[in-house]
Amino acid sequence: MTLAEAMKQLESCGTAQNRKIYARHGASENMFGVSYANLYKFQKQIKVDHELAGQLWATGNHDAQVLATLVADPQAMTDKQAEEWAKSLSNYGLTEMFGRFLIKSPLACKKAEKWHKSKDEGIASVGWILLGGLALEDRELPDEFFEPYLKLIESGVHKQKNRVRYEMNGALIAIGLRNDKLEKRAIEVAKKIGKVEVDHGETNCKTPDAIEYIAKAKAYRHKQKAKAAARNV
Repeated sequence: MTLAEAMKQLESCGTAQNRKIYARHGASENMFGVSYANLYKFQKQIKVDHELAGQLWATGNHDAQVLATLVADPQAMTDKQAEEWAKSLSNYGLTEMFGRFLIKSPLACKKAEKWHKSKDEGIASVGWILLGGLALEDRELPDEFFEPYLKLIESGVHKQKNRVRYEMNGALIAIGLRNDKLEKRAIEVAKKIGKVEVDHGETNCKTPDAIEYIAKAKAYRHKQKAKAAARNV
């Protein structure tokens, strides 16, 4: 699929209602308003096309950039390109999609360690998204890797910018779900910091309570394991 063909298809799927929704979540006027259901259909159609992903991102169009995160090749993402994409993040919805993509890249740990310290709200947010992703997905990292980040959350979450607070809270939850040892430590931190206040603007989004979320997620895991065990009997 060429860039022109992709943009034409994206434009044909955009709706005014979605544009209103995305605008409330911080997207600029440069968007078509394509539903995520349609974006995932395009992903299945395109599969992996890193060159096209770069072209889509360069348009600055919100929908095209979200699609770029779905069809880019995490193994082909260079350090330079990752930095360029991070610096051009324009809203938190796109920031989360970029973080979900980059966690699959060999660059994930390196960028997490660097970006969480950034003064830029979007870049720092990606850093914490990556840290949460590493907690859930990278089993080779020792528990000690996450301890400094728990301390940073404990001492500084309330001092951070709005979306950074949200992603730090998300990282706290993810670290708590890594294993029983880190769960205990994460809950201790959650009790000390209390409620994490995040301004979600004109949306219905809410900031999850870390302790409650960890408990619910853990209960869900146990339920799924029990179902799997029952099927194997």
